[in-house]
Amino acid sequence: MNDKQILELFQNGQREKAFSKLYGLYPKIEALILSKGGTKQDANDVFQEALIILNRNLEKSGFKLTSSIYTYLYSVSRFIWKDIQKKFSNQETHNFETDEIECFHSVLEEKKYQQAERAFLELGERCQLLLQLFYIKAMSFKAIAIQMKFKSEKIAKNQKYKCLAKVKDIFKTINTVQF
Repeated sequence: MNDKQILELFQNGQREKAFSKLYGLYPKIEALILSKGGTKQDANDVFQEALIILNRNLEKSGFKLTSSIYTYLYSVSRFIWKDIQKKFSNQETHNFETDEIECFHSVLEEKKYQQAERAFLELGERCQLLLQLFYIKAMSFKAIAIQMKFKSEKIAKNQKYKCLAKVKDIFKTINTVQF
């Protein structure tokens, strides 16, 4: 199956079928990671993360794949592995080609998604629920107050603000620790 057909599977919502085809590229990515001192488990983890990045980018309306899927996954995997190893030199980052810069930014963006998810998961269940009701279910503060048994919608609004401040603090802490 060629790249165009795989991309059509993504566009038609047949992601599982597209991913099963992409797994044919895994041995090449595994060879890359093994040649850089990684293990088979490292290769598996890196490949999974590269697929997540590809998937997220394909969901963006402005994203245009300018290389083959293999080249894209190879570049993203290389950046993920180097990021894990913390082996980017300043000279290397200055010499990136345009496509490599896009891949590098995708890896950094994915890292931020993971940090945000981790910060959210470190919140208490009540804050998680409140933020999900507001941001995901788009519920009004009045409805949130009723469901969460707050005395008023003003209290619900204040609690949302406190939960948001807390998750931002956790995110900053995670970001500081990892970089």
